[in-house]
Amino acid sequence: MLNRRTLLMQTAGFAVTGLGLGKAAAAGLTGIEKASMRGSINATELGVQPGTFDDQSKAFAKLLRDANSRDMPVFLPPGTYVVSNLSLPGRVRLSGVPGATRIVYGGDGHLFMTEQAEHIELSGLVFDGSNRSMGDYAQGLLDLRRVAHLVVDNCQITGSGKNGLALEHAAGRVERSDISGAADAGIYSVEAGGLAITGNTVSDCANGGILVHRWQAAEDGTMVTGNRVERIGAHSGGTGQNGNGINAFRAGNVVISGNVVSDCAFSAIRANSSSNLQISGNTCSRSGETGVYSEFSFEGAVISNNIVDGAANGISIVNFNEGGRMGVCSGNIVRNLSTSGPYAADPPGFGVGIAVEADTVASNNVIENAPLYGMSIGWGPYLRNVVATGNIIRKAGTGIAVSVVEGAGTAVISDNVIDGAPNGAVVGQRWAEPVTSDLTQTSGTGYAHLTVERNRVS
Repeated sequence: MLNRRTLLMQTAGFAVTGLGLGKAAAAGLTGIEKASMRGSINATELGVQPGTFDDQSKAFAKLLRDANSRDMPVFLPPGTYVVSNLSLPGRVRLSGVPGATRIVYGGDGHLFMTEQAEHIELSGLVFDGSNRSMGDYAQGLLDLRRVAHLVVDNCQITGSGKNGLALEHAAGRVERSDISGAADAGIYSVEAGGLAITGNTVSDCANGGILVHRWQAAEDGTMVTGNRVERIGAHSGGTGQNGNGINAFRAGNVVISGNVVSDCAFSAIRANSSSNLQISGNTCSRSGETGVYSEFSFEGAVISNNIVDGAANGISIVNFNEGGRMGVCSGNIVRNLSTSGPYAADPPGFGVGIAVEADTVASNNVIENAPLYGMSIGWGPYLRNVVATGNIIRKAGTGIAVSVVEGAGTAVISDNVIDGAPNGAVVGQRWAEPVTSDLTQTSGTGYAHLTVERNRVS
């Protein structure tokens, strides 16, 4: 009787015999031809064997070339593969058993590198740099440059002597992967073109977590969402170049949202010269310096709905002297700040909840335990068009410090609740020096640029 099962069996038999391949002929196929029938190449059938201590770089390179020429994926069974100095061809789809397929760097140069690729897809693999030194030319354990479509999914990258994953001119996504123990940054991307870095864990890296950089200021568009970044050091020193959990540099139109960032030597999230920036919904704990930073020559930064708990300063949207302007700082919780940081602070010092300078609205934030200022508005003459309204400031040395230096621009401070500010609720300052009494207790400020009204002080 002809039923669905017998029909499928007959069809499958025809697919082989119709091509002139009986059972005996099929048994005589080469490894790559067998894999072709299954839809992927099993690496062991082409001489790449797991669990050996011999360097398999030559066999591995041949395997990738063959797969590229046939435009086929490669599967690596569980085990350890020791390789070095592999140059990836234009199309690579390499997968393994998550946590069990280990590609170990043998030293003397680099592990994986590509200079020009159409499609690179790595999934379910462990890349182990064994903390070995790398060549001067290599940027990371995986050094992938000019990749039109990149997928790194469900991988582990550990023990790199430089960056864990170094990307240049890459588009695509890095997701669900664990990157740890890098001697520089966990993920370093420069000149991206539509990249998503999502759902990864980056930890215990010496100089940085996730870095989104450009050589010159321009639109980048990278999305950094839903990652966990923790225990990031600043072993190479500096005053903010290193030690940041997530760092955007000269990269415009970047979205940093929904991340959990903790125990970074400097900032949990730091953006330098990055315009049209969104930093929202992140949880930032125990930062060594400023928790969330938008600094230097940027135009347009929205910093909203974040939690900053434990830092030297909370949130800074500053450097109008360098062109930093236009921001919204709203709906954040900032608390438990410290007067000590990783270096000797410039005036006015550490311990500021939120600092803003130009063309910025700071509203509906809650600030608690800011030992220096709850909010700092302007710095010397670098103040223009700031509105601070609807904020709650509790337990601060000074509630709000605002610049009254000649040349300072408009500031409106209204409808805030300030509770427990022993040095004054709103105080005018010349740079770091307080020069007015509490402006909430006077009938007018005495400064044409400054409006202080309807604040509730207790």
